[in-house]
Amino acid sequence: MLSFHLIDRHCCKATLSLTSWLLSPCFSIYQLPAARHWSNVPFLTVPLARAHGKSFAHRSDLRRAKRIVVKLGSAVVTRGDECGLALGRLASIVEQVAMLQNQGREMMIVTSGAVAFGKQRLRHEILLSQSVRQALHSGQNQLKDMSLPVLEARACAAAGQSGLMALYEFNIEILVTNLDFHDEQKRRNLNSTLHELLRMNIVPIINTNDAVVPPPEPNSDLQGVISIKDNDSLAARLAVEMRADLLIALSDVEGLYDSPPGTDDAKLLDTFYPGDQQSITYGTKSRVGIGGMEAKVKAALWALQGGTSVVIANGTHPKVTGHVITDIVEGKKVGTFFSEVKPAGPTVEQQTDMARTAGRALASLLPEQRSEIIYTMADLLTEKREEILSANKKDMEFAVNSGRMPPPLLKRLSLSSSKLNSLAIGLRQIAVSSQDSVGRVVRRTRVANNLELEQITVPIGVLLVAPSRVSHARTSIASGNALLLKGGREAANSNRVLHELAQEALSIHGVRDAIQLVSTREEVEDLCRLEKMIDLIIPRGSSQLVRDIQRAAKGIPVLGHSEGICHVYVDHEASLDKVIKIVRDSKCDYPAACNAMETLLIHRDVLRSPMFDQIIDMLRTENVKVHAGPRFASYLTFSPSEVKSLRTEYGDLECCIEVVDGMLEAVDHIHKYGSSHTDVIVTENEETAEQFLQLVDSACVFWNTSSRFSDGYRFGLGAEVGISTARIHARGPVGLEGLLTTKWVLRGDGHTAADFSEQGSMKYLHENLPVAPSLHGQRTSN
Repeated sequence: MLSFHLIDRHCCKATLSLTSWLLSPCFSIYQLPAARHWSNVPFLTVPLARAHGKSFAHRSDLRRAKRIVVKLGSAVVTRGDECGLALGRLASIVEQVAMLQNQGREMMIVTSGAVAFGKQRLRHEILLSQSVRQALHSGQNQLKDMSLPVLEARACAAAGQSGLMALYEFNIEILVTNLDFHDEQKRRNLNSTLHELLRMNIVPIINTNDAVVPPPEPNSDLQGVISIKDNDSLAARLAVEMRADLLIALSDVEGLYDSPPGTDDAKLLDTFYPGDQQSITYGTKSRVGIGGMEAKVKAALWALQGGTSVVIANGTHPKVTGHVITDIVEGKKVGTFFSEVKPAGPTVEQQTDMARTAGRALASLLPEQRSEIIYTMADLLTEKREEILSANKKDMEFAVNSGRMPPPLLKRLSLSSSKLNSLAIGLRQIAVSSQDSVGRVVRRTRVANNLELEQITVPIGVLLVAPSRVSHARTSIASGNALLLKGGREAANSNRVLHELAQEALSIHGVRDAIQLVSTREEVEDLCRLEKMIDLIIPRGSSQLVRDIQRAAKGIPVLGHSEGICHVYVDHEASLDKVIKIVRDSKCDYPAACNAMETLLIHRDVLRSPMFDQIIDMLRTENVKVHAGPRFASYLTFSPSEVKSLRTEYGDLECCIEVVDGMLEAVDHIHKYGSSHTDVIVTENEETAEQFLQLVDSACVFWNTSSRFSDGYRFGLGAEVGISTARIHARGPVGLEGLLTTKWVLRGDGHTAADFSEQGSMKYLHENLPVAPSLHGQRTSN
């Protein structure tokens, strides 16, 4: 017998707790009897014809799901301590379903739990009864060990079903015959009823009444307790019958693994394709009797064949339960997604493994070999110039025709012969400077006699750069790091050609796979979840992109800055010629760059001087739009538009002007509104300048020079992978050194820690030794 619990979406919308929501008068239940155990029903072999077409091919398409079935396993419905229903978890699920329903989606829920909940109730009752009897019989408080009888599944369901009904507080009950899914007319009637309920914004909640089903075969792993795999089949059947776009099956496992979860080599499968069943080994079933992963996969593949997309995910993890359903619908990489469309190339997880393996081989090459690879890249840039420019032309035409890319970003996307020449020059420079990078000894210590310690530089591992740039390939090769490049669609053709060029150069020493271009449809946020595979993320793009990556990459370090709010402070003792040159270059040379000036701070004595007039004339000539800070606006009768925020990165020919009383107030303003990127003072007073350089707590602080010098290439780092405003590992323009970490190498002769105890025969020396060039662990002489 089946029961349908109905929830009006408008009741869900205003509900703050599960209890108040469940007790609302709009909640109702319908029961439909079924005679046979679902696992014996033949509908799992031939799916019904689907008028709405095939399932979604990619996760990102799940955002378009209109009708969704959510299946709750017994482990999701019941508490882990087997002391009742998981009310808090259910309340969270209810909120997510209500949220999606309020977005205009049609939601249905299939819930297990009657057998599991009944088992808990009967177990407690039996234990209580036995303990009372034993106490009365013995007259003592000490109780002997009590054994529980094998609990029959139908008895458990009878005990548990009433608890679920009480939870849902039903007020309507409808009984039908046992041929609902075998009689064509009744199927149509049921289908019509459910469609009408969905049209009325009602969420049906369906479960099976296992109190009347035939007994299943005993399950020795669960001491005879039935595993409720029928609800997996029920959810699949319901999804296909109702032509649902998506079936979400929540259990107590993260998804489908390539081997039993918990084993050393088990890997969570992001996507599962029909035909992959032979490569899967299934583990044990759930603690509370859900049908097991094999039953879920069988039901999921049947639903997929019927045109419904499926995701199997964990609905019990406290850190994700509150958003697991909405994350799946948003297309995030949660659980295992079932798809009929298998990509031609490797998955991003496979690409990461390939990159790490090849990256280790790259790091083991001699410095001369890595330099040879970089020189080859420089030569290929020149040889394939026309091919590169042709590909870039296609990208530019697409970007211009789309009309969505602002001029500064179009300029950044555009490649030219001069840009390629500059790239080739940079490649050859870094090929020279990288000779003494990986394996360089930075510290040597004699710990004790015949016990020497070295600290040497090593690559970080696997780097993710988004969006991708060819300049990062040279620094990753020079530093021996593997690289994942996630390019944007706007540069697809350029990235493809440049990636092929990089792999051709890497091939000369057999490390072609060390650089991978992620061409699948994963979002950057999805890649940020690969914390066990990626060691460092280098975001390159808008401040919003960087902030989004920093929020998403909770388990992976992010090297970068979210904003480039750079200041130029013009002191009252500044040179007019220097001020005009520096302000023009800082703002107008490349306004989209992160090191461009965004706020111009003016000493109050400059405000009424000819210098200020010439600054304004220059900005007007350069078509720079000026926004007035609050204090600057107060000095003017007719001021420019007042700035909305003093913490703004314009990224265009715009800037803010604000007035300060002096250098110290300029420093306070920078600390309050800046982003710790690059800040400049223009003055002829050396004492004032030195105080400014000391006080300003930014990654780069300049005196009498443009903010645009904040760049790895201009600093002589050979190339720049980004600018970091962090305070650890690397800060400011990050070049080759910023992509290296260190490891400790200790060489001894049978030494043990016990040798240096109070009773031991050896003493620590800790003598610093001179550092000589030593690459790849080659020991230097004393």
